[in-house]
Amino acid sequence: MTTKIDAAERGHWNLGGDLRISRMGFGAMRLPARDLTGPPNDRGTVLGVLRRAVELGVDHIDTAAFYSRDALAANELIKEALHPYPDGLVVATKVGPGKRPGDPVPSYEMGPGELRAEVERNLRELGLDRLDLVYLRVGSMLGPDDGSLGERFEVLAGLRDEGLIRHLGVSNVSLAQLAEAQAIAPVAAVQNRFDVTLPQDAGLLAACEKDGIAYAPYFPLGGFGIPGDARVKEIAVRHGATVPQVLLAGLLALSPVMLAIPGTSSPAHLEENLGAAALRLTAEDLAGLAR
Repeated sequence: MTTKIDAAERGHWNLGGDLRISRMGFGAMRLPARDLTGPPNDRGTVLGVLRRAVELGVDHIDTAAFYSRDALAANELIKEALHPYPDGLVVATKVGPGKRPGDPVPSYEMGPGELRAEVERNLRELGLDRLDLVYLRVGSMLGPDDGSLGERFEVLAGLRDEGLIRHLGVSNVSLAQLAEAQAIAPVAAVQNRFDVTLPQDAGLLAACEKDGIAYAPYFPLGGFGIPGDARVKEIAVRHGATVPQVLLAGLLALSPVMLAIPGTSSPAHLEENLGAAALRLTAEDLAGLAR
């Protein structure tokens, strides 16, 4: 598949009703390192990836202060590459997971009393006075739990009232937890695990559609490894596309509230991922994915 690359090819979404963003965005998790155990990335390369993403129409970057490896941290890379930020660039971040020194990944959940400092850390690292979107991330790497998020979400709602946050989101949540958050303050976006080979979150996606909430799945390409799904490979061959492009195009075709935030530290993979915005799957393709 060869075409001019433009992240806006699949249209836009009004995040929270007032922030117009392209439905194809960029995830910053892989900027510091390609995987959990590998070495840090080359700083100059990933700064170039960020600048190129914006050149190609990306206006929604998803990050977190705990995305770091040794001397590389996603927030600080974003600031170095893009600050002062271009008009219309939306930066979303997540708070909740705690990461102790030396931990490759977060190892505990922050309590309500720790969240203000984490929001202020994101503001400082990104060089912002207000964060466009802050997700409360709960649960574990294994998925949502059944605990209450109310007390923690109330803290973020208070920071929103103070003007430090524009919109609120929730991540790694159940339907009941989404409803609990909505009873406290408006929810602009949900970020749960979802890809077209594992559509296990269909009920929550339907709830987002009903309430006009954006759904921006993490691991849209399957996580740490591309799924070896024969259905996806067949569609890719038919379109002269790659498997990641079919996975991303399939996500965007599922629902108008769906946002894609694939991440990479590779300039070539960046262009491959964003090129998926121009891939239009047929009804036959979508039916095949749904089997």
